[in-house]
Amino acid sequence: MTKNTPLHAFLADKPKALSEVILALAQTGKALSALISRGALGGELGGAVGENLGGDQQKALDVMADDAFAAALRKTEVKFYASEEQDEVLTLNPAGHLALAIDPLDGSSNIDVNVSIGTIFSIFNAADGPAESFLRPGHEQIAAGYIIFGPQTGLMLTLGDGTAMFILDHQNGEFMLVDPRVNIANDAIEYAINASNYRHWSKPVRAYIDDMIAGVEGVHGRNFNMRWVASLIAETHRIISRGGIFLYPGDSREGYKMGRLRMVYEAAPVAFIVEQAGGMATDGKDRILDQTPGALHGRTPLVFGSRDKVTRVAAYHDLPENEISPLFGKRGLFNV
Repeated sequence: MTKNTPLHAFLADKPKALSEVILALAQTGKALSALISRGALGGELGGAVGENLGGDQQKALDVMADDAFAAALRKTEVKFYASEEQDEVLTLNPAGHLALAIDPLDGSSNIDVNVSIGTIFSIFNAADGPAESFLRPGHEQIAAGYIIFGPQTGLMLTLGDGTAMFILDHQNGEFMLVDPRVNIANDAIEYAINASNYRHWSKPVRAYIDDMIAGVEGVHGRNFNMRWVASLIAETHRIISRGGIFLYPGDSREGYKMGRLRMVYEAAPVAFIVEQAGGMATDGKDRILDQTPGALHGRTPLVFGSRDKVTRVAAYHDLPENEISPLFGKRGLFNV
């Protein structure tokens, strides 16, 4: 497939039902892009309107996005619709044969400060019931993607044969293919983690970050840059575009033992996208796509990005704690 191919042409030889779902997501994404780009002119998009089952504060745009996607998908073959903003799975089309999980508006806390936000989605073949359709290993996904609303509106999509990047061309109203097979670079010098939680991390995570901070004087022999946007979509898109590693580990705080990211709506689709782009995604130790979520809104630690860096994090976790320092040399600024 060549560059500048419209999304509908890219999907022309794909299963019709699946293509119609992706096109419905893209069409809704275009409408949301127009609304988001108006900022305060579009109303109180960042206003608090409640709390979802996971305890996260819902913004007005969270609910608007959820309603818009559900309405668009009712006209497709989506039987079961699982949304981060809904307590239970919805049945959209009883005759359908697909199951779609979605975070309608990831990063909504950034709406008012004009930081990139987006939509994450995951598609399975529907099972007999709603629970069986989503509580299954991530490697059973048949498609996953995200729409990012930033300086450009982009669509990242995998159907299980590589990851393709599209950009919304506002002149013709089409998502246009700009890279048919994205590859995550291994030789990258960026890592993303919320360093304010350092004191709560496990020893392996602290040791890994210490070695990054040590830079040219440490085991890596080179300097690194830390990034933290606090928007999973923005972090993912940067890593897809130029490599690096993202870490959201579990930690010792109450309610954070399993991190804060949802397996069904966030970790599994991001892992599928990343792996299909040549990267790697784990919970710090084990592959995300081999894990079965225990609950619809269940959480998981998440580490993803360039394969060499994600593999190194797993190596720290595999060692007994008293052997971490001897293997990887002196610690950095935060000596433990």
